[in-house]
Amino acid sequence: MKVSDFNYDLPEELIAQIPIKKRDESRLMVLNRKDETIQNKIFKNILDYLEPGDCLVRNNTKVIPARLYGKKESGANIEFLLLNNIEGDIWETIVRPGNKLHIGTKVIFGNGLLEAEILEVLPGGTRKVKLYYDGIFNEILDKIGLMPLPPYIHETLKEKNRYQTVYAKFDGSAAAPTAGLHFTNELLKKIENKGVKIANVTLHVGIGTFRPVKENEVEKHHMHSEHFYIKQEDVNKINDTKRAGKRVIAVGTTSCRVLETIADENGYVKETEGDTNIFIYPGYKFKCLDALITNFHLPQSTLLMLVSAFANRDFILKAYNEAVREKYRFFSFGDAMLII
Repeated sequence: MKVSDFNYDLPEELIAQIPIKKRDESRLMVLNRKDETIQNKIFKNILDYLEPGDCLVRNNTKVIPARLYGKKESGANIEFLLLNNIEGDIWETIVRPGNKLHIGTKVIFGNGLLEAEILEVLPGGTRKVKLYYDGIFNEILDKIGLMPLPPYIHETLKEKNRYQTVYAKFDGSAAAPTAGLHFTNELLKKIENKGVKIANVTLHVGIGTFRPVKENEVEKHHMHSEHFYIKQEDVNKINDTKRAGKRVIAVGTTSCRVLETIADENGYVKETEGDTNIFIYPGYKFKCLDALITNFHLPQSTLLMLVSAFANRDFILKAYNEAVREKYRFFSFGDAMLII
């Protein structure tokens, strides 16, 4: 299977640069896999497609303001992107310019609020660094860090919380689970009042989610690994839904990947913590998922391959081409799709 089989033409002006004013007033394209129909709605209309007894599974990870601008002791400007908390105050970090940051180099951020020392050069060119500070790390990061927006967003984000879901809880992501950005607290309350269960997983999204597929053949690509966990109370909600013959609906590809990583052949899940590098592309047999809420993804990306596995590649590409014609907004701050 060729990576080029997952290409489509996207005018640059359709890449959303800023969030829509009201989260739940983004557009919603509804795809029905059975009869291959497409409907154009508004996101808050999603309530009409959810049924009592369904279970919505969302990723409650929280994006940390992981982009830091500092200076070496020599005065040279340095950029850090915190990727992964290895242990304690030791992090895996992308550094720019990397060729100037050797083992033992120290970098100062926020006029001394935070300091970093390079401990090791890791495979792939990232650095293992130790951070030094007085006080509470997350409070310091909130003061001096910036949201690590995707590389295709060139506008400055005026409100940090717009790159967070309203239910974000556990710090650890370098990117937002963007399908969840469309939900408001009011909409979630209406969903619960309709008798829909809401379960949580936590998967900390890595920056690898933006890395392009460099292989020509899909099967040769290796996915990056991301840490996740799911608690027993949420396991119970999902398994009860399965037993009742109702639908498990993932909010986003991250929730989908957790569910499909941990589900047994009958679609039941169990309390788990671990790392997943599951790669879902056409030919994959879904075990747990019955419906998916997702944004519109980059051409030739692993996420477009995932939705193509769930809904048939030709149908997905037809929907994407219609979204281009209808001038939907694409990618992280863009519009949404519901696949049922």
